[in-house]
Order: sequence, then structure tokens, then C-alpha cells
Amino acid sequence: MPPGILLIGGGILVLVLVIVLILMLAGGRRGEEDRLEELNSLIESEWTAGPQDAVKVGQGRSARELMAERLDSALAKRGLAGNIRSQLRKADLKLTVSEYLVLHLATAALGGLIAFALRQNPALAGVGAIIGLFAPRVFVSFKQRARLHAFEDQLADILNLWVNSLRAGFSVPQAMESVAREAPTPSADEFKRVVAEISIGIPFETALNNMLSRIESEDLDLVFTAVNIQREVGGNLAEILDVISHTIRERVRIKGEIRTLTASGRATGTLISMLPIALALFLLFLRPEYMGQLFYGPEGGGAYIPGLPIPCGWPIVALGLIMIAIAWGVIKRITDIEV
Repeated sequence: MPPGILLIGGGILVLVLVIVLILMLAGGRRGEEDRLEELNSLIESEWTAGPQDAVKVGQGRSARELMAERLDSALAKRGLAGNIRSQLRKADLKLTVSEYLVLHLATAALGGLIAFALRQNPALAGVGAIIGLFAPRVFVSFKQRARLHAFEDQLADILNLWVNSLRAGFSVPQAMESVAREAPTPSADEFKRVVAEISIGIPFETALNNMLSRIESEDLDLVFTAVNIQREVGGNLAEILDVISHTIRERVRIKGEIRTLTASGRATGTLISMLPIALALFLLFLRPEYMGQLFYGPEGGGAYIPGLPIPCGWPIVALGLIMIAIAWGVIKRITDIEV
């Protein structure tokens, strides 16, 4: 068997062992995320199986579903599993924790195999496996940001709809139900969930906090704070929400202007940060024997660190990535102006 295939197989085995070790060390008691997961399961299910349905339910599930359910039950006792469920919930992805972890391993193996098939280079295969390992997490983060931005863009119009419902004589829960029917996605999905939680007996404030845990928006936090205060001390909630709606519209407008003014700086920071990495990958594909001197010792044309059997290229690459990350963070901090 070629040594490259053995290297890829060993790398995948190491990844599996690392993930299993993290799950074993991240044990903890069930917390708020587990409670929210149980609540989501209760709300999303259209019926609850009774004793007479136990046989039918077991027969109707495939072996994959039963295995995934057992694995999710085992992972539910680990603190890391709750964090993963929270991230998937914020991105509105219908994946279980076990499916998400298996997806990491699958993309890592696929990335390693594709990179190795292109150049038959074990070092390049390792780079491809690392990129594939982090690809699902990057996709989840992208979905979270897109969903949050879509919700914040809709929030001002949602508040206007809420205000009109209150002025028409609806109560707060009835007005939220009207918003759930009329609002677009993702706002409609979130308000439907809040209405469903209230309808099954969850306290109103708890249902709002659950929504905040899924939509981490400062504007939404401001709205729910005003609603909770109004329920405590009274007042005209329609007028309060109308003022908040105007404030949110102004904040969205100012944020848009700031993003336009800082677009050049953000693009420059991204380009400068990605250019060395892209150039290194290009050279690794084009001249693998030249770039291989960074990752191999004298037998591969490189050199060891004096006194250590470690190729000189590894600490150089690590130092370069650290400096790139620091520079990107500084540029992002400068261009990220809070409103």
C-alpha cells in the first residue's frame, strides 16, 4: 500500500481519537441547552407516542436513525454536545450532534483524498484534510450570520406589524401570533416557536429568553427588555415599540453607511490575510518538491531545527499563521465600529 494512503488513514484515525477524547473530557451535567433541545422536540413533534405506538415507532425507524438516536442520547450527557446543538439551532440546520460530527470526519477524509489524488503529496493531503475538517464549522458560521442579518433587516417591519396589531386591540401573545402569520422567514419561524412555547405553558419571559438564545441580536434584546418592563410596570406598549422601531431603522441606516465607508478597509484586510495562504497553496500544487522543503528534513531537501528532529518549516509556518491572524484581528477591530 502506498505510504500516502497509510498517512491519510493514520491522520483520519487520529482525528477520530481526538474527537472521542474531547467528548469524554467535556462531560458535564445537562443544562439550559438540553432543556431547550427537549422543548424543541416537544414543539416540533405533531404527536407523542404512547405505549400502544412503541412497536410501530421502533419498526418505522431505520437502523441509521436508531443508531443516531442512541449516539445523541450518549452525547447529551456531554457539555460539548449542548454547545453544538446551540450552534446548529442558531443556523437553523436540521442536523443531530452525531450527524454533525460525522460530517466533520467525512469532509476531512474527502478533502485529504482529493488533495492527495491531485499531486500524490502526503503534506498536501494533510492540508486538504485540515481544510475539510473545518469546512462544516465555517458553513455553520456563515448560515448563522446570514440568518441573523436577515432577521435584523426584518425587525423594524416586524415591530410595525406588532404595533398595528396592538392598536387593533390584540393582546401581546395575540399580536405575536399575528406577526408569526404575516412575517417572512426567518422571523415567522422564530415567532411561531415563541407562540407555541407559550401555548404549552412556558412562561412568557422564558419563551422570549429562549428566542434570544437562538437570535443573538442587540436590537431584539432591546425589544424584549421593553416588553418585559411594560408587563411589570404597565404603560402603552404600542408607543414604546413604535419608538424602538424608529430607533432600529436609524441604527440599520447608520450601520449601512458605516459598512459602505469601511468596505475598502475590510476588503484590504481580507485580501492581505488570504494572499499569503493562497500563494502558499498555489506553490504547493505547482511545485510540491519546492514547498516540501518546509515540511521535510534533509532527506527531503530541507533542514532540521538545531538540536531537534523537527523540520524548520513547521515553526515558520506556525509563526506566519499567528502573525496573519493577529493582523486580521487588528484590521477587523478597527473597521468594526459599533453603533
